Amino acid sequence: MVIRAVLWDIDDTIFDYSGADRAGMRKHLETEGFPEGYGSLTKALDAWKAVTDVQWARFAAGELDFQGQRRERVRAFLGRGLSDGEADGWFGRHAAHYEAAWRLFPDTLPVLDRLAGSFRHAVLSNSSIHNQDRKLRTLGVRDRFEVVVCAVEIGVAKPDAAAFHVACEALELDPHEVAYVGNEPDIDAGGAVAAGLTGIWLDRDGLGGRPELVRITGLGELPDLLAGHTRFGAPDTFG
Repeated sequence: MVIRAVLWDIDDTIFDYSGADRAGMRKHLETEGFPEGYGSLTKALDAWKAVTDVQWARFAAGELDFQGQRRERVRAFLGRGLSDGEADGWFGRHAAHYEAAWRLFPDTLPVLDRLAGSFRHAVLSNSSIHNQDRKLRTLGVRDRFEVVVCAVEIGVAKPDAAAFHVACEALELDPHEVAYVGNEPDIDAGGAVAAGLTGIWLDRDGLGGRPELVRITGLGELPDLLAGHTRFGAPDTFG
């Protein structure tokens, strides 16, 4: 099996989404006012993450559209029945602080540089092209990727095999010629494997516990893995 392209997740894979979201929400709450019922800033930030995870899962399952999941995150976090306009305004003020904290992970550019001459590159994200294309341009890496495929536009989200197949079709490659790298073991790596791609779980937190998945703990391990090295627990079918 020859891997010809690397298909990338963005958030919490090459871009520190969680760090930016937490920093942005901290600044937002300092400006907006602390919501009742959480007791501390840390508890409020943890609650925002939990709410985000729940509403994002609803979006991925098709229960909410992209803007709807944002509104429901705000309503659930504040515990108030806000109008769409009120929820949009509150989220928009948070987004300004969040975007000011955007950063690539330190290992992103070095690894993209190392892989540039050996593999084609593209993106598959469970977000929208409006958000992710602008994010990649702001971070200075949009030109590293031939195509950016997003769930909102194609109407299907990871881990559905159809999402991975749309991205492979955009590259004009068969799934077995593409490796997918993402931070979610089931949505990213597991979904990729089920779709016929080589799935690679980027386990930055060192959680482990998924021996059936190809796993790396940092992007610095990826070039050797793709070159066929096996010391990271990868099968020796790379080549």
